[in-house]
Amino acid sequence: MRVALRVSPSLFPNFTTSIFEECDIELAEKAIPANLKLLEGLLKNDPDNKQILTTLSMGFGGYSMLFVEGEEPERASRLYLRARDYGVRALGEKGVGLRNAKEGKEGLQGLLQTLGKEDLEPLFWITVSWNAWINLNLDKPAALAQLSVSQALLERVMEIDATYFQGLPHILMGVSLSARPPMLGGNARLAKEHFDKALQLSHGKFLLAQYYLARYYAVRVQDKPLFLRLTGEIEKMNPGELRDVCLINSVMQHKAKRLREMVDEFFL
Repeated sequence: MRVALRVSPSLFPNFTTSIFEECDIELAEKAIPANLKLLEGLLKNDPDNKQILTTLSMGFGGYSMLFVEGEEPERASRLYLRARDYGVRALGEKGVGLRNAKEGKEGLQGLLQTLGKEDLEPLFWITVSWNAWINLNLDKPAALAQLSVSQALLERVMEIDATYFQGLPHILMGVSLSARPPMLGGNARLAKEHFDKALQLSHGKFLLAQYYLARYYAVRVQDKPLFLRLTGEIEKMNPGELRDVCLINSVMQHKAKRLREMVDEFFL
């Protein structure tokens, strides 16, 4: 079994592609958990398989972001940590240092400089999940203690390739700078610059950028007209214009409608 898994290099990237290309939200939401459990079963036969570990990191992180976080933040937190830890395992020996970095920054910059393009995919999903977990738990000392580490990972991802996955590193940076108060490193002006760059990279077709720009930046600066314009734009757009992220776009359309209905809760 282990040999078979390692001689099928296209299996796991194709799994990722087929998930994100799916435009039917209900079908994807039902299919992803079963596929993740299947992958966990395969992992038992080859526990160091980087592709399986990376796919699990992507799967649990993406599933939590799209389908869990808004309704069940505590469950989402657990799934984000699961995703993060699979990504750390995917980095092998390099990941050992990241486990230790959870408790402090000693040696972190040196470790991050050893991570290059070949490590980008697992590093990216570690960063997505770690930052999402922290943003859900900013009221907890344990999350605040890891803030500088997760931020350093995001900065390294951007150094390697800030255009990755339709400019999602810029979106993550925009969320990070918008969601956190100035005393924790928040900066609305810089956040807007990153969101604008993400919109430029995807030509405005990756709706995650508009959604988080509305949800975090517009709310932070109390720009109600921008919030209403963005959520309105998302609802009118064709999610399939970027086929490789049709699922994310479709979910963002659904979420944008609900977000717009909450406008009076966000603005004074």
